[in-house]
Amino acid sequence: MENIKEEYIRVGTTLYKIAQQPLANGTTVLRRIPWSFGTIRQDYGKNNTPPVKKYDGFCTVPSHTDYYKEIDGFYNLYEPIDHVPVEGDFSDIIKLMHHIFGEQFELGMDYIQLLYTQPTQKLPILLLVSEERNTGKTTFLNFLKAIFQDNVTFNTNEDFRSQFNADWAGKLLIVVDEVLLSRREDSERLKNLSTAQSYKMEAKGKDRQEVNFYAKFVLCSNNELFPVMIDPGETRYWVRKVQRLESDDTNFLQKLKEQIPAYLYYLQHRTLSTVKESRMWFNHALIRTEALERIIQCNRNHTELDLIELLRDIMEGQNVEKVSFIPQDLLPLFTYNGVKVELWQIRKVVKELWRLTPAPNALSYTTYQCDYSKFSRFSPINRVGRYYTVTKAFLETLNI
Repeated sequence: MENIKEEYIRVGTTLYKIAQQPLANGTTVLRRIPWSFGTIRQDYGKNNTPPVKKYDGFCTVPSHTDYYKEIDGFYNLYEPIDHVPVEGDFSDIIKLMHHIFGEQFELGMDYIQLLYTQPTQKLPILLLVSEERNTGKTTFLNFLKAIFQDNVTFNTNEDFRSQFNADWAGKLLIVVDEVLLSRREDSERLKNLSTAQSYKMEAKGKDRQEVNFYAKFVLCSNNELFPVMIDPGETRYWVRKVQRLESDDTNFLQKLKEQIPAYLYYLQHRTLSTVKESRMWFNHALIRTEALERIIQCNRNHTELDLIELLRDIMEGQNVEKVSFIPQDLLPLFTYNGVKVELWQIRKVVKELWRLTPAPNALSYTTYQCDYSKFSRFSPINRVGRYYTVTKAFLETLNI
């Protein structure tokens, strides 16, 4: 015990002990534990107290190549990584990157390179999905942890929902294995955090404090259809479906760790394959995948799907390119088709999901009613109201 070097800091008026907390998986995580000067004197005696470094407050300034713990008298919450880049072999890391990112391998390399060389750059929410086991998703998360060390935190779904966030507000990566954030508020919080420049850090018994927020999210799930709520047109997600590993090498993670210095050396000298085209760097068209489309389709509002089908039926049956209506016009058409829909559900789709704007005044328009003759299911009728108009081109943009 006497040989263990203990470190203490005072930030503002609060004393902390810096300690490595053991975890169940055999690793440790760095903690700043509130301490007291009285306890130090009890442990060391009045005349043998260890030095206490003093800081005016906390800051968060990420860097992997030019790191400072103290910046203008403030304690940097971001932690240094101890890898020393050196030229060498990293073939197993290349295998992992090919497995995770497939045909988007170069984009995946850009993603890791940006994390390493530009840690303040916002990046898309990376979501790895697969219903199969033994796909390497968790190995990839552990690989990220091995690279960026104490700047990566593993959260549970409950951690993410908790109001107390002091243990992850200053991290580079927040990773969630087996994510299931299917509530609307979960999705909105995740999206807002992914683009936030600052965040209110809150700990139990402490006042909320605004800090710079640079964290990126990496999520894994065995649910390929509904791991999180993703709306049509959403540009903040990069979803990859990961295939099953062909072989199971129990020493693979250790091999990856040994090759990290060579990999970082390569990233320092590599030219990015992309240029910044959005606030999250990548042009969304580059990272849009079939796996993302599947999740979007499963998140679709059932009323929206029924409404799209009805409008397409009218356009095809009447050979028109657009349909005008007020929500009340559609209720008998749904009933005629045997579909039970409430008026508020139609309004929600039209106004909130499609964000259509009605005519500014009550005007005359042509809509459609049920036609019980054998010639057609629908027939035109003239009405007056503040109507909406949906075109065939608009329906095609919905990708359904």
